[in-house]
Amino acid sequence: MRILFVIPYTPTAIRVRPYSFVRFLAQRGHTVILATLWESDAEQQALQQLGSEGIQVLSAPLIRSQKIRNMLHGWQRGLPIQAAFCESPALLEQIQHFLKQQPVDVIHVEHLRGATYGLALLRQQSAPVVWDSVDCITHLFEQAATHSRSLTGRLMTRLELKRTRRYEAWLTRQFSQVLVTSANDQAALKALAPRDTDIQVVANGVDLAYFTQDSNPYTPNTVIYSGKMSYHANVTAALFLAQEIMPLVWQRKPNVRLIIAGSKPPKSIRQLTKDARIHVTGYVDDLRRPLRQAAVAVAPLLYGAGIQNKVLEAMACGTPVVATSQAVSALAIRAGQDCLVADDAATLATSILDVLNSGALRARLSQQGRRFVENHHNWHFIVAQLEQHYQAALDSANNRAAGIGGEYSNVQQLSNTNTIATAKTSPPMAAHAQPG
Repeated sequence: MRILFVIPYTPTAIRVRPYSFVRFLAQRGHTVILATLWESDAEQQALQQLGSEGIQVLSAPLIRSQKIRNMLHGWQRGLPIQAAFCESPALLEQIQHFLKQQPVDVIHVEHLRGATYGLALLRQQSAPVVWDSVDCITHLFEQAATHSRSLTGRLMTRLELKRTRRYEAWLTRQFSQVLVTSANDQAALKALAPRDTDIQVVANGVDLAYFTQDSNPYTPNTVIYSGKMSYHANVTAALFLAQEIMPLVWQRKPNVRLIIAGSKPPKSIRQLTKDARIHVTGYVDDLRRPLRQAAVAVAPLLYGAGIQNKVLEAMACGTPVVATSQAVSALAIRAGQDCLVADDAATLATSILDVLNSGALRARLSQQGRRFVENHHNWHFIVAQLEQHYQAALDSANNRAAGIGGEYSNVQQLSNTNTIATAKTSPPMAAHAQPG
């Protein structure tokens, strides 16, 4: 099968879903063409590496000034910022030129940020377009409105929630195949969509040949929390851990060390290092090392969307996990067997101490966690599911309606200047676009 992947950001080991999809599909014998944007030399190098693995790459830069223009133009047109953020007429032009020369069997478009590319290609290509929403962003923003301790998270919710709710509901009606990572996101997106909308779950996996257990001894009394620290839900979780959970741990075990590992930590996270027992790493090029060395990995998320790969990767490395119910809500976890689950600071602290103080408990959770990932989140099984959805899209392509119309019909095609071809939004759209 010839598959065009349109990903609005460079797939890397951190952006594990698209990174794994394109690599494992190529390994399974498919011809994979990746169309994406890059923002740094490191991302260009990552694309070169994917090219060396047999993946054909179409790419364009996305610079800061372009992102700012995209956000402003998107806001003026009544779109969510997320929808306009990654628009690149240069990338779309490359895609269109490529498809004229080399047609594909199916087009896979990822995330709300990539949806405008999918909408443009729906009109111009005969190949079916599968939209991988990944998460329900409306669901995420609804949670952030209540739980976020990040200024960015609160502002984003205030500005974006109503527009995002309306736009996601509309998007689900435009594509014959819509995918999400979890049943939670499926339910949230279906709540926005018409009753007959087909939204399917394709979970995230773990590269079990990469994230492996280590025979070297772990470092006792070491707790780790990992995640991209530019993400407001991760910031809220890290602050909850450092400010409310760990002080209760330190009351009984003062020498425990906390590692917060993840790229782009904001000032509120960096300031935590005033306590010498807290270490903030910033970007880590190989997360396996600190995961394997930790005595316990904690995932104290108060809100979020999709599957938390931080939980799966720690389990795959054999590191016991203590998590909130929110962090594992998208997983078929057996609480108390595969990991320990608690929601208030006191119970989370007690669970952390239980693992730190019991070698037998740690060994059992390590074994069961690894087994859970092997049984439920093997990329080979998940990519086989994805192939079935592609085949279903191909089978129904001749029967589905060609037109996509509707209140956002003015946003179908990126122009060759800076933005989507625009028209005045209707008064009802403007009313729904007010911050709330």
